[in-house]
Amino acid sequence: MATRADLATIIEQQEEIFIRRQPESARLADHATQSLAGGVVSSWQISRPQPVWLSHGKGSKLYDVDGNSYVDLHGGYGVSLAGHGHPAILAAIRAQIERGTHFAQPTEAALSVAAELQRRFGLPLWRFANSGTEATMDAVHLMRAITGRDLIIKVEGCYHGHHDSVQVSVCPDDDSEDRGPADAPYSLPASTGIPRAITDLTLVVGFNDLDAVQRRLDEHEGQIAGMILEPIMMNAGIILPDPGYLTGLKELLHSRGALLAFDEVKTGLTAGPGGATGVTGVTPDIVCLAKAIGGGVAVAAIGGTEAVMSHVANGDYEMVGTFNGNPLAMAACRAMLTEVATPEAYERMEKLRRRAVEGLELEIARSGLDAQVVSVGAKGCVVFSADPVRNFRDFLRVRDAYSHAHWLFQHNGGVFLPPWGKIEQWLMSVQHDEADIDRFLANFATFAAAVRP
Repeated sequence: MATRADLATIIEQQEEIFIRRQPESARLADHATQSLAGGVVSSWQISRPQPVWLSHGKGSKLYDVDGNSYVDLHGGYGVSLAGHGHPAILAAIRAQIERGTHFAQPTEAALSVAAELQRRFGLPLWRFANSGTEATMDAVHLMRAITGRDLIIKVEGCYHGHHDSVQVSVCPDDDSEDRGPADAPYSLPASTGIPRAITDLTLVVGFNDLDAVQRRLDEHEGQIAGMILEPIMMNAGIILPDPGYLTGLKELLHSRGALLAFDEVKTGLTAGPGGATGVTGVTPDIVCLAKAIGGGVAVAAIGGTEAVMSHVANGDYEMVGTFNGNPLAMAACRAMLTEVATPEAYERMEKLRRRAVEGLELEIARSGLDAQVVSVGAKGCVVFSADPVRNFRDFLRVRDAYSHAHWLFQHNGGVFLPPWGKIEQWLMSVQHDEADIDRFLANFATFAAAVRP
């Protein structure tokens, strides 16, 4: 692969092209610092070389304020499975707006959504919220309320939102001394403002490491409420569970009176019609959904077993929120589940997934890059590593520079991928077509030719 000096030069050249193409983005970014903290509305939008300010989206495309168009494989960090302006979503939102946008009372659409989620995820009872953070927060609260225990387990490198209990060892720096041993990672606050007293309540293990979970349970016998994890890890590219890992987790936790919660905020609907729960065949005690289920509208859902959700139904744990089950969100969610994320749509996306993976693997072999393609459903990524990645420690060996260079080549070539390319994944929508995938593949070929040995 390219030398470090060559790659640095390539990145510098591509960043110059990036900036030249987007003078209006640069102007708005500078102006925004006068009224927006950091000049953006989320810290993740502060990306090198500058934030991209968008104008609008239509179908599978995005358009920036400088008039550049892109095939959207960013997908709003996993939200835009419906694409942009899908007729079914537009019709549902328009119809509901005319009937009112907020009542703080249940509407019939919520029944349709809950019934469809029951069918897809195999869990009988549901409640709604407004973001992935709220959903995982309720999952943690529920596990503690049901068991009367304070400690939880999470996976090193997993992101579950920005509430205190899970802002632990989200993306610790590559410093082995600070991170602790691989088989017993330290519990590190993911940002300032997280009290040590709370961090100490969250125990950390590596992904795909059943033995580590058993050791934590042994060390803290009778004190662990449960474990929350992404069943397919998606805060470090895409890391698939080893065969038997999720089944073993469920059996192990249940043997100690602890619960299992799946964070399917990223995988719900995108990994398949029933998310990672459907793909893996393992049904947890609690599942958290958000992002794609709303067709672009902010919504989240928490599903659970009868035993779990009885604690909500009987008032043992109060799951509340003014905007929970908001009628506008429920209307969009119903349309997404019944009219957009259909069997036919998944068949089309699977054909596009195969086209993308086969094209990428052909180019990787042709160019001799140390890279591999990992994909599941509508999501995928290129991992610039010669060896498979099984956990966060493996992921740290992936070279950021190659991921950043690839992102720049795609962006300058008219394909919008998420920044932080090493961490994030692409997302196809139901509105993408073969021409969109072919542009993505052509840009990858240009990138591979530039960085090949």
